[in-house]
Amino acid sequence: MTRRTLGLAAVTLLLAGLATAHAQAPAGVPEKMPFDIPYGAPISLAEAQKAVAASMAEAQKHNWKMAIAVVGPVGQLIAEATMDDTQYASIDIAQGKARTAALFRRPSKVFSDLANKNNAAVLTFLIETRAVASEGGFPIVIDGKLVGAIGASGGIATQDGVTAKAGLDAITGK
Repeated sequence: MTRRTLGLAAVTLLLAGLATAHAQAPAGVPEKMPFDIPYGAPISLAEAQKAVAASMAEAQKHNWKMAIAVVGPVGQLIAEATMDDTQYASIDIAQGKARTAALFRRPSKVFSDLANKNNAAVLTFLIETRAVASEGGFPIVIDGKLVGAIGASGGIATQDGVTAKAGLDAITGK
């Protein structure tokens, strides 16, 4: 190789190294994008009803009055049940928690945790996106793909979370 060719090769390697250094995320920033779950086909009606039934059984065990909703990956309602004497507001809230979990591919509690920090930008985001910032909504991931989400409402946040998680566990085998 000529001296010129060696020089060009050295510059190429140097520039490639610099490009790699710039491509890496800054310190403290994760390289992998969080909640990056690929979408799948919508959950079947049978599976959605199974999740609702398991959530209802959990709520009945504790004598909690709940509304439970299962949505597909784009937030469309697949199955819903409202137990006797559940407050009417909980119907929309359960669907909102499920829709939030599906559209943002993360549990609705993530938004609750952010909202509790009283950050004006976060609060504006929640209002503008209509995300429900309360525990009780979970994405449903089957075979590594998001097929929907489940939400529950009617009790306090932790009761809603336990209720929805029972339905999630019934169909994901956890």
